[in-house]
Amino acid sequence: MTESVKPVTQPPQITSCILSYPAPYVLLVTINREKAMNSIPFAAHWEMYQVFEWFDKEPNLRVAIITGAGKKAFCAGQDLIELGKLRSSPVKPSPALMRHPPSGFAGISRRSGKKPIIAAVNGFALGGGFEIVLNCDMVVASPTATFGLPEALRGIYAAAGGPARLVRNVGLPIASEIALTGRQLTAQEARDLHLVNKISPSPDTVVDEAIKLANGIANISPDAAIVTRASLREAWETSSVERATELVHQRFNEALLQSENAKEGLAAFAQKRKPQWKPSKL
Repeated sequence: MTESVKPVTQPPQITSCILSYPAPYVLLVTINREKAMNSIPFAAHWEMYQVFEWFDKEPNLRVAIITGAGKKAFCAGQDLIELGKLRSSPVKPSPALMRHPPSGFAGISRRSGKKPIIAAVNGFALGGGFEIVLNCDMVVASPTATFGLPEALRGIYAAAGGPARLVRNVGLPIASEIALTGRQLTAQEARDLHLVNKISPSPDTVVDEAIKLANGIANISPDAAIVTRASLREAWETSSVERATELVHQRFNEALLQSENAKEGLAAFAQKRKPQWKPSKL
């Protein structure tokens, strides 16, 4: 990366993920627990929450990609080994130690946020891992990826927002089949259900394909990306198309139109040149 597009603020210190910058304005977050199927212990949820809070505020980052280390698992959900130890311990842990952050599983599954996240699903996305995927803005899947909510098979349920988002995306009958039977979806089935944008040509290229999508976002006005994403997600979250439109208009319209990037975009169009975007102030 050139000096002008590196982060200008320090990211949080974390142990569960690797942070890298594979393209200008792009953050890659790799869950680095390959031996544990990239399952996530409680402390890591809060680490990732801090990462994405930082990402939203960092002026030289515009889009993030989340993936898992290795080729076998994107994220197999909660670290059940840790959970079992905590629940069987004679000393009861503090409830605060067994709680997800406000933005949900891995700091993503219930996240609103400002900037988009792309999931590069390199393998199993099960339980909380699938719940991460369901709240990402775009999804690229390896041809070997699988998706599922197996919680009901274990006597529990997916509590990090996944069932509600699954219903929104595929409808009640299909969501019920997935959540109530624990059936896993192949990458192609997920693509057919519009849960995935594209399937990479091979397991080795899933992150590369996600970077291509990220570059498309990084090249537009960061202000326009924030407001357009807000418009899309407001419609997804609310029951009224018109109400969603009005909420985003009230929140962003004047600030966006008065922004330096809006003026730059219109001037560049008139002058038939490439716009030179500045960090968003929205």
